[in-house]
Amino acid sequence: MTGTGRIRETVCVLLRQPEQEGAMGKHLELTPRLRQIAAWVRQGAHLADVGTDHAYLPVWLTLQGRVASAIASDLRPAPLDHARRSVAAYGASEIEFRLCDGLKGIAPEEADTVVVAGMGGENIAAILEASPWCMDGAHFLLLQPMSRAQQLRAWLPLHGGRVLRERLVEDKGTLYPILEVVGGTMPPATPVQCYSGFALSGDPLWGAYLEER
Repeated sequence: MTGTGRIRETVCVLLRQPEQEGAMGKHLELTPRLRQIAAWVRQGAHLADVGTDHAYLPVWLTLQGRVASAIASDLRPAPLDHARRSVAAYGASEIEFRLCDGLKGIAPEEADTVVVAGMGGENIAAILEASPWCMDGAHFLLLQPMSRAQQLRAWLPLHGGRVLRERLVEDKGTLYPILEVVGGTMPPATPVQCYSGFALSGDPLWGAYLEER
């Protein structure tokens, strides 16, 4: 731990098995953000990764044997092409691809764990609002806003979301919150909670996060 109380960034490295490796011996590294999200994915989950980009999270989880199935979705063709290349490079052929807006191309029974990460909190809220089935209590949501987290925190209790836990992660010098949410009830977020988070006072990065606010 540094003098500022921040935890040193780490990456999670997955080496490809020899029979999967090409001449370059490729390996996959997860950023601290994705590493924390991966740690919260339950063993045997049926995963939907919304806004997957390069699909590093579903690829890593598939190769680790952590998920029973995985869908990588994105709104635009180019990121989904990146995802296909990642899947081909690491041999995670079980992953499915969906070109769709948010969760609109994914049926409720296809996933029990939904990851929406790497976008603004208002965009995450809009994706969830357009697919209310994800708040039915049978789906775990792992949400990681890059900005406007206060808007997402305010929105969740008003739209059937119950925050199970929240944690901070430092990635490339910036602090990001990650929330685990399930359908249910909780009191409306106070103005303080909107900006400082739910139950983050014990997080070692909380002081630095408040300074950034």
